[in-house]
Amino acid sequence: PRYDVYASAGHGYGVDGEENLYPLAFRRDWLLYHIGGQFDKLSVIVVKGDSMEGVLNDADTILVNHADTTPRDGIYVLRIDNEIYVKRINHQPGKLIVSSANKEYSSFEINLHDDSINFAVIGKVVWLGRAL
Repeated sequence: PRYDVYASAGHGYGVDGEENLYPLAFRRDWLLYHIGGQFDKLSVIVVKGDSMEGVLNDADTILVNHADTTPRDGIYVLRIDNEIYVKRINHQPGKLIVSSANKEYSSFEINLHDDSINFAVIGKVVWLGRAL
């Protein structure tokens, strides 16, 4: 499904609801080979902003694997408070370093042992589509 949700490549994008707009078709054999068989754990959203410019650009469409929520090194969709971000994660013992491709944006840390942080890994970005 393609949801009416934007992953901010910038300073965060608030989420008030998740409306399923329409499905986006992928070949079943491609999904099996590249992602595995949990098709019900996939969704499509759009990138908004320039913090990931050069990797993920504004208005790019991304496929998110919601089954992959264990933070490792890679590009993930994150929720911090009520805002959604798409960022590069570097996992280090007890913390995540969250960074952008655009050097105009500062990286920051998330302490994985601090329960007061309202944070979740929504899923790993596994594909992108871009209009030319």
